[in-house]
Amino acid sequence: MPSENNDTLIISSKQENINSVENYIDRVLKTYSIEDEVYGNVLISVIEGANNAIIHGNKCDESKLVKISHHLSENKKSITFIISDEGLGFDYNNLPDPTAPENIENLGGRGVFLMKQLTDFTVFQKLGAVVELTFKI
Repeated sequence: MPSENNDTLIISSKQENINSVENYIDRVLKTYSIEDEVYGNVLISVIEGANNAIIHGNKCDESKLVKISHHLSENKKSITFIISDEGLGFDYNNLPDPTAPENIENLGGRGVFLMKQLTDFTVFQKLGAVVELTFKI
């Protein structure tokens, strides 16, 4: 069962918990009255990050948790979502380019690319087991 306080959503590594992630994003963006233009970028990026944490980080091991938190910058001009998993991380500097002709028809491999394209800043920590997604608002 997902647990949530004002700042953090904690879910087990089950795909159906993505619905809780969407509800969390909706609540956070509504709390801060964040513009609709930013909503789509936040939704896609945070869901991609959560999916990556569940599937690649925690290998769909339901005993492992994904944590999603957020914070508003002091000047209230940006919001950052922090997604962490219990995995070993990955080499985020050496991913295949999903726009390369040889990768265009691959079904996977676009999550990190999308996050980098849709955020204003994407930062990986703990060997990629933590990602910070920052959006100007």
